[in-house]
Amino acid sequence: MSQVKDTPSSNRTDANLSAVKRHKISATVRKRFPSVEHMKRSARWHIPNFAWEYLIGGIGSEANVHRNIDDLQQVLFMPRYIRDAQNVNIQTTLFGKTFDAPFGAAPVGLAGLQVPGCEVHIAGAARSENVLQVLSTHATTALEKIRSSAGSNGWFQLYPLNDPEMETDLIRRAANAGYEVLVVTVDIPVSTRRDRDIRNGLSVPPEFGIRNAVQMMIRPTWLMRLARYGIPHFENLEPYAPKGLSLTEFGEFLDRVLAGHITQERFKRIRDQWQGKIVVKGILSPEEAQHYIALGADGIVVSNHGGRQLDAAPSSVSMLPLVREKLGKDAVILVDGGVRTGLDIARMIALGADYVLMGRPFMYSVGAIGNAGPQHLIEVLKAELTGTLGQLGCRSLEELPDFLHKPSPIGNAADIAY
Repeated sequence: MSQVKDTPSSNRTDANLSAVKRHKISATVRKRFPSVEHMKRSARWHIPNFAWEYLIGGIGSEANVHRNIDDLQQVLFMPRYIRDAQNVNIQTTLFGKTFDAPFGAAPVGLAGLQVPGCEVHIAGAARSENVLQVLSTHATTALEKIRSSAGSNGWFQLYPLNDPEMETDLIRRAANAGYEVLVVTVDIPVSTRRDRDIRNGLSVPPEFGIRNAVQMMIRPTWLMRLARYGIPHFENLEPYAPKGLSLTEFGEFLDRVLAGHITQERFKRIRDQWQGKIVVKGILSPEEAQHYIALGADGIVVSNHGGRQLDAAPSSVSMLPLVREKLGKDAVILVDGGVRTGLDIARMIALGADYVLMGRPFMYSVGAIGNAGPQHLIEVLKAELTGTLGQLGCRSLEELPDFLHKPSPIGNAADIAY
């Protein structure tokens, strides 16, 4: 893992890993929210509409948001009922750390606007359930605080900055906080125009109006969280902005410092500064994945940013087997995009992923249930994934490719006899 030395803060974090408290999930919660879809339906009525549309929306006609989901549903399995698979193993290891399940929380920008205070609870649940959590540069809680909550289960996602001094300091902060893996996102080279966000005032620069205020007022649960956790800010980036900026001016500042393609030179600069593992997120092209590995990346996240950047891009699941084929069996490959169930996680693992990330489902969970939501979500997905493997007659994640059904139109699935 990383060669970064532990700071006093990270030492305290590691020492307190055993002190993380799990929520007691009530029978009522288990009955009301047996799946991600049930959590989504409820969360809709606890989040103001402008924030809700930011969460669920994509770019253009949002065809790519739906493509991620629809293509996943085309991946089929062939069960083997003669096999004994009563005790299945869903543990997996990334960069020497073993996780209890092959899925975790993807980075979500502006999460604290959608559900105030949620980021620290997602991090805590990831730690208590021993899954991965990746924190966004655009988080509304400081990376240092989230590292204390997530412990070694937390990775930090970096949006590279145009200002080398700002970028160097942000990387330094992540190292000093104890993060061991840096996730460099490369698929936001320019500002995007998302219709929902423009209409709702969440464009850059932002423009909030009376309609937004009314939407907040009719969501009392959201208002109570806002009163408890405070108005969300970009805590990771605020130290670098000039003092006294208005909301509009701060939005313009972000637009300036975050734009640009992550060229070979920019990536090399980051690689030279970071002593730990680097994972590149936002890759669809197998050739580009191979190029970043050659430049020093330790892993890849196959992703189209949840359908939020290019409406005509292919789905993540359709490109996953091609990236795996190009990089080989030993490469570390994560994936996100359209995953909503334990069955979907199994599909991604079968097609070549080592680990699966989800953004929206974690937001649905905390929006619907509150602070215990992320833990409940993880428990639900673990049960669904374990049940899927048991139904297939599959004993471990490594065996999943053998159960792909040949007619599946996604990837190079083959019905391989056991």
